Amino acid sequence: MGKQEVLFYENKGWGISVLNRPEALNALNLDMVRMLSARLKRWQETPGLNGVVIRGEGRAFCSGGDIKGLLKAVKNNNHALVRDFFREEYSLNRQIRLFPKFYVALLDGIVMGGGAGISIHGVYRIATENTLFAMPETGIGFFPDVGASYFLSRLPGQTGMFLALTGSRIGASDMVYLGLATHCVPSSRIDDVLEALINCDLHEMACREVDPIIKDFSVDPGPSGIRSHRQIIDQCFGESSVERIVGALEEQNDKWAHDIRKEMLSKSPTSLKVTFKLLRNGRELDFDSALKMEYRLSQRMVYHNDYFEGVSSTVIDKSKRPLWDPPSLDTVHDDTVDSLFAPLPEGELEF
Repeated sequence: MGKQEVLFYENKGWGISVLNRPEALNALNLDMVRMLSARLKRWQETPGLNGVVIRGEGRAFCSGGDIKGLLKAVKNNNHALVRDFFREEYSLNRQIRLFPKFYVALLDGIVMGGGAGISIHGVYRIATENTLFAMPETGIGFFPDVGASYFLSRLPGQTGMFLALTGSRIGASDMVYLGLATHCVPSSRIDDVLEALINCDLHEMACREVDPIIKDFSVDPGPSGIRSHRQIIDQCFGESSVERIVGALEEQNDKWAHDIRKEMLSKSPTSLKVTFKLLRNGRELDFDSALKMEYRLSQRMVYHNDYFEGVSSTVIDKSKRPLWDPPSLDTVHDDTVDSLFAPLPEGELEF
């Protein structure tokens, strides 16, 4: 029997979850999703348990969903696993958002894709100098999911659209600036934060006690790079189509804008257009409706050629040279994109 991929323990009114798959950068598989969901339900119903802390073993908090495992399921026509994984992962995201007790994510390392889904929806997200956040799905022929259509579309200005389309990696300073992280704490003091939370005497005024404890360990993360580029981001990524965003970046007399344009054009053209529509729709939807929209996309995008190409070239053979099909933005038609958002004949996501 292999090791347990999520560890759980309780200490003085706190439930602690540790993602324990460091060799895979704590990528989430269906078993891990089920373990987390079941334990959260149990802890929600446990009298005297004040809150939950989640962290990752090794250099990642959580690098995302187990895309290798999903690709294998798709190749083996294991449609049940594809349905179950996304349905249960999105339900877990919702469970975290609705969790009635404290939920503290210690983001000391890589946080990507599915890792955002098990942290961003909680009350406290503590970044460190080691935190590296991204929603890189357009680079693997997929789209930012786990509620990203909801939370990215509500970031300041057009910063969410920027992160979604480019897959740009950001650190603690940008996360705090955007509100993706609530605090920045030095990595060397993360264990001290946990110890202080465990040893504080929580009662009905708990919300007035947890904030000061975390703030006692918090530091200024430094200047935000995104903030320094906000004018270009808001101007260009507020355009009415992906093609117009690309054109607006090209027109800028700015090396950073030109580099971002080049990075964007390396992504799946289909994913870019899907993601643009996703975020524009997402800002008008409530959280549950956003997840239901994402579920429709998930059940179609994993069977698209670009998902095979993107995952294979990025994480399997690592050639970094995916052959996207269609190969360019002008060959991805609006009716094709719209069809990916259509209702599912085999069953929608229900809560």
